[in-house]
Amino acid sequence: MTAPDGRGAPGPGSDALLARMGALHPAQIDLSLDRTWRLLAALGDPQDRLPPVIHIAGTNGKGSTLAMLRAGLAAAGQRVHAYTSPHLVRFHERIELAGREIGEDALVDVLSRALAANGEAPVTYFEATTCAALLAFAEAPADALLLEVGMGGRLDTTNVVARPLLTVITPVDLDHQGFLGETRAEIAAEKAGILKRGVPCVVARQADDALKVIERQAARLGAPLLVEGQHWHVTEERGRLVFQDETGLLDLPLPALAGPHQVANAGTALAALRHLGHDEAVCEAAVARARWPARMQRLSGGLAGLLPRGEIWLDGGHNPHAARAMAATLGARGDGRPLHLVFGLQGARDPAAVLRPFAGLAQRLTAVPVPGEAASRPTAALAEAARALGLTADEAPDVETALARLARSAPSSRVLVFGSLYLAGAVLRREAELAGGDARRA
Repeated sequence: MTAPDGRGAPGPGSDALLARMGALHPAQIDLSLDRTWRLLAALGDPQDRLPPVIHIAGTNGKGSTLAMLRAGLAAAGQRVHAYTSPHLVRFHERIELAGREIGEDALVDVLSRALAANGEAPVTYFEATTCAALLAFAEAPADALLLEVGMGGRLDTTNVVARPLLTVITPVDLDHQGFLGETRAEIAAEKAGILKRGVPCVVARQADDALKVIERQAARLGAPLLVEGQHWHVTEERGRLVFQDETGLLDLPLPALAGPHQVANAGTALAALRHLGHDEAVCEAAVARARWPARMQRLSGGLAGLLPRGEIWLDGGHNPHAARAMAATLGARGDGRPLHLVFGLQGARDPAAVLRPFAGLAQRLTAVPVPGEAASRPTAALAEAARALGLTADEAPDVETALARLARSAPSSRVLVFGSLYLAGAVLRREAELAGGDARRA
């Protein structure tokens, strides 16, 4: 790396550049495309030079669906870029170039160019980093780009591709109401903002109010829809995944990703792959080979050693829809192990709404802060919400302390650590420190 003065001294690394980007705008979230269009124009409009794009929006299931699409397309021999957020352990995870995380030198290059093009103009962290990512994707050969929406859709920074190959909308539910709308229909309108004229969209099963909004927007744009329950169906039958569309029936193994809700996510990915003309072998690889950390991930490394007779599960889910899926996954295990929750939450989310699916299922909750997050909800408030639902609750300063207490009081328990992707990321970083290696791939 060469310094700007040409004397060969090291320039700033990606952490320093990311910190500079984070200081350019006072608001972490400010949904608008004006700043994005300005910066992209200064960078030479990389959004117009991308590989074929599959654009994915929704409240829950975006990451899992993307992971299955990535596994399937890779099995088909395609080079696949992917953009996801937020990251769990380090920023590089957000940008995958042809199946590999972006390297430090390449990341520094695109971040530096984005900063230089932007100057001191206001731009949010997500806007600046997404523009840098689009620059990386435009300059690296690939056959497809899986582009995950950050928040919403209509005004999301990723919504700058004029004509994607395909769009996908996973289940829509209540989340980020302060930015996207108070009702599911209002939120669905934001998600449906990724629809493009004449571009097909795969739609996962939706509540009626959300589906009506999506269908209305699709009709305005002439965007063909492939809707679960109308154009394709997916079920679990006798320990197998059965998918059917107008092309025929697939009898596949259950998804490698844990939880009954992953059957629905797999169906969404399969509908997309089938629309793109891929065969059964590619579809089987999609469900069998997908990996996605912090989505009902069982820890087996360092932290698991704190509870050797029990189980520790990790999930970044932080809204009621995700909580229902987690509760269904753990409730279905039915082996008599007591369930204990280690819970951290941030933002304006209602803890009672997130915890309600666990009432009558979990025995105890330990509230913990989300490390390093100013918006972390006070642990006392989380514990109080749990007690109001009939759960025994206490507080701990961190996840390790909570697990150490459980090792003494309930050594054979099943533990779910959840409530925030940032909490999940902190757990995985600690897991890596204790166990060595890359805990995200555990």
